[in-house]
Amino acid sequence: QIQAAMAPAQKNRVFVVGVGMTKFVKPGANDYPDMAKEAGQKALADAGIPYSAIKQAVVGYVYGDSTCGQRAIYHSLGMTGIPIINVNNNCSTGSTAIFMARQLVQGGLADCVLALGFEKMERGSLSSKFLDRTSPMDKHMMVMMNRYTLTEAPPASQLFGGAGKEHMEKYGTKPEHFAKIAWKNHKHSINNPYSQFRDDYSLDQILKSRKVYEFLTLLQCCPTSDGAGAVVLANEDFVRKHHLEDQAVEILAQELVTDLPSTFEENSCIKMVGYDMSRLAAKKCFEATGLKPSDVDVVELHDCFSANELITYEALGLCPEGETMIDRGDNTYGGKYVVNPSGGLISKGHPLGATGAFTSLN
Repeated sequence: QIQAAMAPAQKNRVFVVGVGMTKFVKPGANDYPDMAKEAGQKALADAGIPYSAIKQAVVGYVYGDSTCGQRAIYHSLGMTGIPIINVNNNCSTGSTAIFMARQLVQGGLADCVLALGFEKMERGSLSSKFLDRTSPMDKHMMVMMNRYTLTEAPPASQLFGGAGKEHMEKYGTKPEHFAKIAWKNHKHSINNPYSQFRDDYSLDQILKSRKVYEFLTLLQCCPTSDGAGAVVLANEDFVRKHHLEDQAVEILAQELVTDLPSTFEENSCIKMVGYDMSRLAAKKCFEATGLKPSDVDVVELHDCFSANELITYEALGLCPEGETMIDRGDNTYGGKYVVNPSGGLISKGHPLGATGAFTSLN
C-alpha cells in the first residue's frame, strides 16, 4: 500500500489548442491591458472556446507592479474567480508561464489553462530598477570583469559580448560570423507581419552600423519592445470534448533549468551567460522524446545578441563546439536547420514577458 501511494502519478498529455499575439512594436504605443486583451482574445478565438472554459491562468511580465496579471485579465477576458498566477523570470518569463501552465494540465490539476505574457518597456537599454539592494546579476558581472574590462556599454551587451569575445579567442571566430547571424535574422523578418523591424540589410550595413560593444553593432542587438502573446493549453479529454483534434499540437517535451556551478566557477563568459543551462535543457528534451539534434528542422532560440545565437547552436548540439555552421548556411532556408524564421529577437523585438514562449507563434 505504501509503494502504491508513492508511485508517480500518470502524467496527462498536454496540447496547445489556441495561440494569439500582438505585433511587437517600439515602446510607448500601447498599454499592457490592451496588449493582453488582443493576445488573449485571439488565443481563445483560435481555440474556439470562451474564457469560462479556462480553469487557471499563468501570466508573465517583468516590468510592472504586483498583480498586473489580474488587471490585464479582469477587464479584457473576464472575472470568473479562477487562480491567476504572476511570474517574473526575466527573458524566460514567457516560457516559464507556459512551463507552469503545462504542469497544471500535466498533473491533472486543471484541464484547460491560459498562459499569457506581455511587456510594456521603456526605450533604451535595460537598467536596474532597485538600486538599494543586491543586484541579481552581481555574480554574473564579476565573471565578466574577471576576463574583460568593464566599459560604459550597456551591461547586457557586455555580458553576451564577452561570451562572443571568448568564443573568438578560443575558436578563432570572426566578427563576420556574428554579423552573418544578424543578416540572416533581418532577412527572415521580412516575412513576419508581427515583427517590429522588417528591413533587409546587407552584411556590410550590419558590420558598419553603430558599435554597441566591441564587435557587436546595433543591428546585432535586440531592441526593447512592447508586445504580448497567449497560449491555451489543454489535456486530451478537453481536446476531444471540444472537437479540437485537428488543431491540437502536443508539447512533447519542455524543460526549465537554472544555473549550474559552472556558471560562476569556471571564469567563462560563455558559461556565465547560460551555455550549460541550455545544453542540459536540450539534453533532457531530447532524452524525453527519443529524438536527437539532427532530427530537428526548425529552431527558435534566444538571440538577444548575435553572440548568444552562435553559442546556443553549440549548446543545443546543432554543431560541434567551435565548428561554425554559419558559413555553410546551415542556419537558414536551404541548409540543415532554419534558425529563427520569425526574425528572432534581433528583428522581431524583445518584450521580455512575451518573448520566451511566443516567438514562434506567428
